[in-house]
Amino acid sequence: MKNSGVEWIGEIPEDWEIYRNKNAFICNKEIVGKNSNSTQLLSLTTGGIKCKDINNAEGKLPESFDTYQYVKKNDVVMCLFDLDMSAVFSGISQYDGMISPAYKVLSCQDRANPLFIHYWFSYIFDGRKFNHYAKNIRYTLNYSEFAALPILLPPKSTQQRIATYLDKKCSKIEETIQNQQYVIEKLKAYKQSLITEAVTGKVKIVNGKACGAYESYKDSGVEYLGKIPLDWNIKRLRYIGKCQNGISKGGEFFGSGYPFVSYGDVYNNLVLPETVSGLIESTPEEQENYSVKAGDIFFTRTSETIEEVGFTSVCLKTIGNATFAGFVIRVRPFTDELIPDYSKYYFSSDAHRRFFVKEMNLVTRASLSQDLLKRLPVLIPSKEKQKEIADYLDKKCTAIDTAIEQKQKLIVKLTEYKKSLIYECVTGKKEI
Repeated sequence: MKNSGVEWIGEIPEDWEIYRNKNAFICNKEIVGKNSNSTQLLSLTTGGIKCKDINNAEGKLPESFDTYQYVKKNDVVMCLFDLDMSAVFSGISQYDGMISPAYKVLSCQDRANPLFIHYWFSYIFDGRKFNHYAKNIRYTLNYSEFAALPILLPPKSTQQRIATYLDKKCSKIEETIQNQQYVIEKLKAYKQSLITEAVTGKVKIVNGKACGAYESYKDSGVEYLGKIPLDWNIKRLRYIGKCQNGISKGGEFFGSGYPFVSYGDVYNNLVLPETVSGLIESTPEEQENYSVKAGDIFFTRTSETIEEVGFTSVCLKTIGNATFAGFVIRVRPFTDELIPDYSKYYFSSDAHRRFFVKEMNLVTRASLSQDLLKRLPVLIPSKEKQKEIADYLDKKCTAIDTAIEQKQKLIVKLTEYKKSLIYECVTGKKEI
């Protein structure tokens, strides 16, 4: 082993060499021009370079692709801005096509094996190794700066051997991760199904167990709800609680002061955290108007898609001096017909999501209005039955959440193992 001369690389094998990126790549920027209509559109994603359909592509697209640049198979495409957060490296392109001029398109010189380069830059960007070379606010490198940065290259035969080894090992790790993610999605769907069936009366809960259907049903009068148990009531939300949009203040008021319930607090939690991380400088009057009290139900108000509007979180314990975000609607019950532990499940079920998707119009952003929210049908069993349903779902959902958490921990371990394996191989710490 010998000293590489680069602190973050450390010692390297005797026959490995440190070069500069300019000695390993040629930067191409060949504009497609009028050929854009006959060239495959490509997109840089966290999962690699993907083909996109110009006629049905999601997201923002330019009026013309004439300024886009060619990409050839085995070219390297990377983003050299926002190095602290972006998916800055896409891997090696498997396709010929065109891509945004915002990215750098590089072809490998003879001394660099494209497959090895794929793993080298995976190590670089996963570890944010280029961040401290970027001095500006957006953590951006221009090409001259990038070209001067070090790259470690073993002999080409070694590069091929390492790439082949990592392909085999990483594909197995990725397959295991995908299997775990598949199981997680199945568990989430099962949990959602349990919740929806219980709170819409499709299954009867007795002594903590699901015991088939109820004895008698009646027509709910709501198409997507269908029939409901005979002794359950149904009311529009306007007759149960009062709606209130959240506080709206300038950015200078945030970061210090009193507790602030954010959009994320509502979107990510079935039950509102008792301690929220957000802070806002709010007045006593604002804390009164936008208070957060036990029993309150919070709905996300805006999103890019209808499917992400109307996510809910229920407050089970009052948060003193707190206010909540303007992108959230608070519903404060003025009757005692709903117990909070039942509310947290009813309003997270597919039942109200079907209503929003059916009723909401999408313009540029999906937005939930108070008028629409007030029309939301709410199924109300007896308080005893609500308690029984909530206790049943607490037990079942806790078990499912525990299983999901275990799967997620395994995915984290596998992901870290993969990163460690790549690091050891591409820096010569592990002999292949």
